[in-house]
Amino acid sequence: MASFVVPHRFCSLLWSVIITILGSASCLPLGDDSICRAAEFAKYSLVFTGKWSETTFPKQYPLYRPPAQWSSLLGATHSSDYYMWRKDEYASNGVREFSEKGEAWLLMKEIEAAGEKIQSVHGIFSASAIPSGVGQSSTELEVHSRHSLVSFMVRIVPSPDWFVGVSSLNLCEGDHWKEQVSFDLYPYDAGTDSGFTFSSPNFATIPQGTITEITASSPSHPANSFFYPRLKKLPPIATVTIVKLKSKHMYNPISEYDLTSTGNKINDSVSETPLDCEVSLWSSWGLCKGSCGNLGSKSRTRYIRLKPANSGAPCPSLEEEAECKPDNCV
Repeated sequence: MASFVVPHRFCSLLWSVIITILGSASCLPLGDDSICRAAEFAKYSLVFTGKWSETTFPKQYPLYRPPAQWSSLLGATHSSDYYMWRKDEYASNGVREFSEKGEAWLLMKEIEAAGEKIQSVHGIFSASAIPSGVGQSSTELEVHSRHSLVSFMVRIVPSPDWFVGVSSLNLCEGDHWKEQVSFDLYPYDAGTDSGFTFSSPNFATIPQGTITEITASSPSHPANSFFYPRLKKLPPIATVTIVKLKSKHMYNPISEYDLTSTGNKINDSVSETPLDCEVSLWSSWGLCKGSCGNLGSKSRTRYIRLKPANSGAPCPSLEEEAECKPDNCV
């Protein structure tokens, strides 16, 4: 019987094709990091801590109508088939309503629809609003091995469309659930309103922009409430700590836990953000005053737009004089 030998190079090519086909046919990603093999369910406590103080963020800090505060927290546990919000992506109508007005109804409908349509959402969770810039709010949430991601939003009040939050945080790590995660939170712009300050009137962004992180230098405009050109990075405006609960504590209120040991206690020591004095442009020069045949003087003024705080640069002179020849000298 005649026999034949398949060239080694052909075998290697065939094997590569088989591996590629098998990998493409799988519904799961090939990387182990995205496959949760932990126990089916886990329960967590979530503590949101607002750190928005006048000391840390002195520029245009809202003191009344309304004072600095936080909306209720709204979040979901879900799979990678869904995301509530994502940096550099367009905000949904629900995210727009929540970030501009704090209205959660439409966003909840979007989350529920995603859960019903593609089974991508395991549960919705919420926490109460905080009536001041500094304070805490807490809740509990449940994750599933196929829905191990956590997302949430909290609106900055007042603001045009600014919020803080977490997008698609994975609480599963291979074959186990993470015991605790903590994050500093920084402000985001939903890209739906063009206001620069906390109290800006409604001014829709047309066309709509994407969700972007607000930094000490972006947007690069002195009127922006978070514009601190002397800082390389904004201090965190809030923090979140998520702690895995023991089975026997699954349904206990979070107030029974030792918040000090889990790092959830509010830190009284806050960084003082220096705020430099800001002044207006000079006015036009006034009339030249003086007697005929002699040099006279003229002056111009400017005013303080923003007083310095926390050892920021002091205000410069608000009046300037210069020599001149008297006007209309007879």
